[in-house]
Amino acid sequence: MPVRPLSRRNLLLATSALVPLLSRRAAAFGEKSRFIPAVARHGGRWDGRLSGLRRLAWELQRRTSVEVIPDARPFALSSPDLFEYPFLYFGGDGPFPALSDAEVSNLRRYLTYGGFVFGDANDGSDGDGFDASFRREMARVLPQSPLKEAPGTHVVFKSFFLLDAAPGRLLHKPLPLVASVGKRAAIIYSQNDVAGAWSRSESGDYEFDVSPGGEPQRELAIRLGINLCMYALCLDYKDDAVHLPLILNKRR
Repeated sequence: MPVRPLSRRNLLLATSALVPLLSRRAAAFGEKSRFIPAVARHGGRWDGRLSGLRRLAWELQRRTSVEVIPDARPFALSSPDLFEYPFLYFGGDGPFPALSDAEVSNLRRYLTYGGFVFGDANDGSDGDGFDASFRREMARVLPQSPLKEAPGTHVVFKSFFLLDAAPGRLLHKPLPLVASVGKRAAIIYSQNDVAGAWSRSESGDYEFDVSPGGEPQRELAIRLGINLCMYALCLDYKDDAVHLPLILNKRR
């Protein structure tokens, strides 16, 4: 019989006993057996894409068999509750102050134990703004694993949909950056404001125009988000042709 892949959620919960600061809630399942995006609460403008994350969770439920709660839950980066969530969104608009040593240490532990961070420059910055701050802090979190451009063959481009680029509200950089722990991408970072393409207003309209590709680009950004979620939920997703028929069927 085929062995089911180990999920990041189960790994985080199993290893949480090794972290003295973790709360007893980390051993519970309940609603946490369902996918809920966690959001990094930092000292800058971190909360501009909460509607987009809720929309992504809804799209994940609609297009896959993953059970979700269409919410977006903010946490301080020093919180032990991070270990209950396999997907952490770390976005922002503009620069943010340096993380505390406790935040850096806890985030490093989270990533080492199987957690996944999706970094997203809501301001589309390159060399300043959020971009400069995020690169600076991730270099502190994973000093031995610098961010590097992801190859076009990376499994995140085929974890559910087959993609050849990583667009968002913008398309400044066709490929994201990756920082790895072992063979696993622990951090994937986009300068394209991916969540900006997901965001909807209270009236249900999309909040932002997508450039330069318009609505087809928005659809690709949604597919990218689903791929990121599936990658976060599956620790050792097989990078081989066994899954190709399922992927091809699901993308129709």
